[in-house]
Amino acid sequence: MTHLYLLLPDIRSAHNVGSIFRTANAAGVTKIFLTGTTPAPIDRFGRKRADIAKVALGAEDTVPWEYHASYADVLTLCRDHVDIVALEQDPRSIPYTHYTPPSARDILCVVGNEVDGISKDILEHAHTIVEIPMYGDKESLNVSVATGILLFFVRTQRAV
Repeated sequence: MTHLYLLLPDIRSAHNVGSIFRTANAAGVTKIFLTGTTPAPIDRFGRKRADIAKVALGAEDTVPWEYHASYADVLTLCRDHVDIVALEQDPRSIPYTHYTPPSARDILCVVGNEVDGISKDILEHAHTIVEIPMYGDKESLNVSVATGILLFFVRTQRAV
C-alpha cells in the first residue's frame, strides 16, 4: 500500500491549517509535515491551539503530523522513495488534471504560503509541478481550497 503525505511550508493562517487538517482527514492523508512558520495544532507550551481546533473539528487529533523547522529535512526524508508534486503557478507547471500519479510510489503533495507560494528551492526538488487553471479575475485560490482539489484529484486517480 502506498501513502499520501502533505507538506505545509510556512503557511501563515491557523484557520487555513485547521481547514487543511479537516480536508486531509477526509482525503485519507497518511501524515502532514508542518515546517517553518506553519502553526502546529499544539503550541510550544504543549497546549492545543483553539484557532486550529475550531476549524479542524477534531481532525488535528486524527491525522498524524510532524513539525520540522526546515522543509529541507522533510525533502531529504522523502526524496528517494516519494513522488513530490508541488501545487504552484510556474512556467514548468502542468494542469493538475494532467498529472498521473505513479502507481507504486508514495506521494508528497506540497502547497505554498498564502502570499509567496512555494519557494524555488522546493520547486527544484519536485518531480512534478501542477497548477489549477484560473478562469476568473483572481489569480489563485485560498490554500486550503487548492489543497482539497489536489488531494482529492490524487485520491481519485489511484488508490493511495
